[in-house]
Amino acid sequence: MNQIHNKFQKVLHKQLLQIVMNNHVLGMVRQWQTLFYDHRYSHTVLDDAVDFVKISEGMGAKAIRVTKMEEVEPAIREALATDGPVVLDCWIDQDLSVFPMVPAGASLDEVHAVAQKAVDNVRTMGAAISPCIVPAAGEPGFELGNDEIEIGIGIHGEPGTHREKMRPADEIVDILLEQILSDLDYTGSEVALLVNGSGGTPLMELYILNNHIADVLAEKGIKVYRTMVGNYMTSIEMQGFSISLLKLDDEMKELLDAKADTPAWKE
Repeated sequence: MNQIHNKFQKVLHKQLLQIVMNNHVLGMVRQWQTLFYDHRYSHTVLDDAVDFVKISEGMGAKAIRVTKMEEVEPAIREALATDGPVVLDCWIDQDLSVFPMVPAGASLDEVHAVAQKAVDNVRTMGAAISPCIVPAAGEPGFELGNDEIEIGIGIHGEPGTHREKMRPADEIVDILLEQILSDLDYTGSEVALLVNGSGGTPLMELYILNNHIADVLAEKGIKVYRTMVGNYMTSIEMQGFSISLLKLDDEMKELLDAKADTPAWKE
């Protein structure tokens, strides 16, 4: 904390405006749970435990809380007239959605359309053989027997569809693919395949899973345009994996192959 404070003090004389869109929950995680997990929320509500105004003031920065639309413009004017860093803590509705796929130069309507197209053409399902421990909770989010598998589990530990006894890797893949392929017709399509580790599954085992997935898709006439295997979105140390299939057309291929440089995705 002292190191953070010292670095913050070095920029106190500079003009710096940081805007926090504060919906009092883990926004993107909650949005994921809303869209794909039927509002089954897990470990996303902060209950105002994080006070960005007090944190900012504790670091020596001016902080302004904005709770109404009519307060936005005066707050920005006040911030820009202030020497040194300013944090705007802007309260927004916790159910507001954000669509992060932004084609260069596109309008908001086009951005929304592309994001919806991706949602409509992707199916995902996962399985796990162990839970994770969220640091804030300090204990496993659920319990699984040593011989049990949770089928359909969410990335944040949301309950799955059912539990089964332990099976060989190929059989687990077959269960997941059966659900995915029955929910969306991929026949004759090109797809992007993501085999995502939950955090505690070795990469070698993910490739064993991918080997069988590739065989099944080939048998069904589904061409894999691109395969990604690894820990792209984990559940800390959970042992498990998920399979995602995105149906592609020329537009989606171009977006998938577009240059990107983010902590989680580099192209």
